[in-house]
Amino acid sequence: MVNFEDLKGKTLTNIEQDDDRILIFTCKDGSKYKMYHEQDCCEDVKIEDITGELNDLLNSEIMVAEERTNKNSLSDGGSQTWTFYTLRTQKAPVDIRWCGESNGYYSESVDFISID
Repeated sequence: MVNFEDLKGKTLTNIEQDDDRILIFTCKDGSKYKMYHEQDCCEDVKIEDITGELNDLLNSEIMVAEERTNKNSLSDGGSQTWTFYTLRTQKAPVDIRWCGESNGYYSESVDFISID
């Protein structure tokens, strides 16, 4: 199993962003990771905001890789999950904020997997 915290100690050489739905991290050691959400019916999970510049994370060791979540119930019976990812190098910090909303029965979490 892969955790976002596994990026700690690695050096990123490339970060690709596909709209507000996918981030792909390539590391100096050849490992690659994909951050996304496998969409299903009645839900929406996407990147709401990135504070800082992703390129500032390149070619410097990741010193901090943290994930935090906050869930809310909505007045219409649905739910909302905010997931915050913090990456920090000696050069700069970057915060990636994802927001997931659903009718309360579907996943609002962000997937983080290892890819070839």
